[in-house]
Order: sequence, then structure tokens, then C-alpha cells
Amino acid sequence: MKDALLLVDVINDFRHEDGDKLLASFRERHEALVRALDEARARGVPVVYANDNFGVWDGDGAGLVERAIAGGAGELIRQIAPTQEDSFVLKPRYSAFDHTPLVLILRELEIERILLAGAATEMCVVQTAIDAREEGFKVSILADACVTTDPEIEELALRYAHEIVGARVERGE
Repeated sequence: MKDALLLVDVINDFRHEDGDKLLASFRERHEALVRALDEARARGVPVVYANDNFGVWDGDGAGLVERAIAGGAGELIRQIAPTQEDSFVLKPRYSAFDHTPLVLILRELEIERILLAGAATEMCVVQTAIDAREEGFKVSILADACVTTDPEIEELALRYAHEIVGARVERGE
């Protein structure tokens, strides 16, 4: 089975309404995010970033990364920034599939299972999992590598993703 690591909204300057809460969670879970990324790259698993465009449709992914590094968590963002080998799509809505070429990229790579991580679990990550399942992909949410604005709602969202959507929720040791 061919996997891809899909990172949702991990390139972030945290300068928004829930930015402080999200940044606190990002700091707590950063190590797991780095580990997931390192493991994927070591195994030759394709890495795909799907990121909020923050209302800017200039297609400048590198500029988005630079602005995020200049924000509240520069060194943390630098450690998980995309490389030239990675795919990068901008998304206008919660789901990474909604009005993006993501499904085309994954089909071209012949992906069967998406290893899903990112921000925020209870919003964009779970909505992406729902749409991935609708597109016929198997989904594993790497819960330790997801960040949240509210741990209680996150647990409810992960339970929904597992019990209703059919996503596998994976947690570390």
C-alpha cells in the first residue's frame, strides 16, 4: 500500500484570532510533527502540504513559508518547512480537498493511504479526513502530530473521525 504524508495548515504565522492557543499546542506537539515528517522522508513517502492561503492567491508558497517563519514560531516552522521534493497546494476552505488539485496529485502518485497531521484537528484535519474517505482514500490521523485550539473538542472530533468517518486514529507510545 502506498502512503503519503499530508500536512494541513502547518505553515502558520499564528497572527490570528486563535493563534495563541494554536501556537501553544503547536509547541507541545512539534516534536511528533517533526518525527512524522522525518520518518516519511526516510521511508521515501511523498510529503504533501495543503495550507490556508490566508486570502492571498498569488501562488507564492515560498513567500507564505517566509512570512510564517517571520511570525511567532520561526524556528519551529523552519524545521517542518517543505523541500523542493514536496508538493504544496493552497486551500481556501477547511478541507484540503475542497477546490484544490490535491486529489489529482495523490492519484498521480498512486496513493492509497493518507497519513494526516496538522492544524487544527477539530477543523481542517478532520474535514480533510472526511473528504479523503469520500474520495476513496484510507486515512490515518497521526493524533500526536496534530494541533488544536481546544483539547476537549479535539477528542470529540477524533472520535467522530474514527467511529463515523472510518479513519484510523494513531497515537504514539
